[in-house]
Amino acid sequence: MDDSLKQLRDSIDSIDKEIVERLNERVRLAARIGHIKHEQGMDIYVPSREEEVFDKLVASSKGPLPDKALRKIYREVISAAIALEKQLTIAYLGPEGTYTHQAAMKQFGSSCNYSRCRVVPDVFAAVKRGDADYGIVPVENSTQGTVLGTLDDLVQSELLITAQVYLEINHFLVSKSPLSEILTVYSKDNALGQCRQWLARMLPDAEQIACDSTAAAVVHARDNEGVAAIGSRVAAEMYEVPIIAENIADVGDNVTRFIVIGKHSSPPLGKGRDRTSIVFTIRDRPGQLVDVVSCFSKRGINLCKIESRPTRRKAWDYYFYIDFIGHVDEAHVKEAMSELESLCPMVRWLGSYPDTGL
Repeated sequence: MDDSLKQLRDSIDSIDKEIVERLNERVRLAARIGHIKHEQGMDIYVPSREEEVFDKLVASSKGPLPDKALRKIYREVISAAIALEKQLTIAYLGPEGTYTHQAAMKQFGSSCNYSRCRVVPDVFAAVKRGDADYGIVPVENSTQGTVLGTLDDLVQSELLITAQVYLEINHFLVSKSPLSEILTVYSKDNALGQCRQWLARMLPDAEQIACDSTAAAVVHARDNEGVAAIGSRVAAEMYEVPIIAENIADVGDNVTRFIVIGKHSSPPLGKGRDRTSIVFTIRDRPGQLVDVVSCFSKRGINLCKIESRPTRRKAWDYYFYIDFIGHVDEAHVKEAMSELESLCPMVRWLGSYPDTGL
């Protein structure tokens, strides 16, 4: 072996040894913090603290390691540390291989326990019962819009939004049959909608059937001839179903936002890096919605999402959902919420959490 190559490898071995020693020391310190948290009844998982750690790591890095890679590495370090403090269980829309499962792994790492649920309401129920510490559900897609069922579940639940995570979505058509023999396409309703134009062009005569999840659709395609599914590469490989068409979404830049739900919200990051979600109803009179928006605009609070949904209590009665930049513990947000409560019959805080991006 060339002497220079051996020297480089020896240097790497020495660095690896030091890294392992320092990582173990870091985990020991984190475990001591976890013990203090447990004694004081504090949450083990604190998304805002994690973001502070990631920010410091990225700021201290001089490269060439990309920031995303650094975050992924330390996600696993933090995941392992949390597991030593408490073995968290995360409920998600299953089975394994769904986009929600991938988002959960991105947010919590591989050292947590994962509990798959058949439908989104089951995720809420698992967290409420205490069968899971946290749950993760899809709430919004960049091309298909809001996942309406999740909004309905949020307003009916006492759980809070603790964190959010974005996941880039790449849809694949998978089947044991060739394209010419496909009679039926299964997938989650949102995934079918995101591939509507491609399906109309390439499989105009195939029946489209919505099911509980993209991974469930892949399993169905595995077990039946003439059936295709829209799902992820991860699911296709996991269930050993051939990919027959890649990246079939109608819009290339396809991203889904997921929310983490739990029994507590997250402390503030500050400096405009928090997002708050609320739901409210309004009185049936002219200008009511303008008055609501004014509560935020006159305080310089940026509204980043507004959505209405039927309350199902009576015809033409609606809930309004708003996301805005800020944390409920901040003074100007408290003022806005107080004024809002004086105007609206019902106002409910759904959570404040780090406004993290991709």
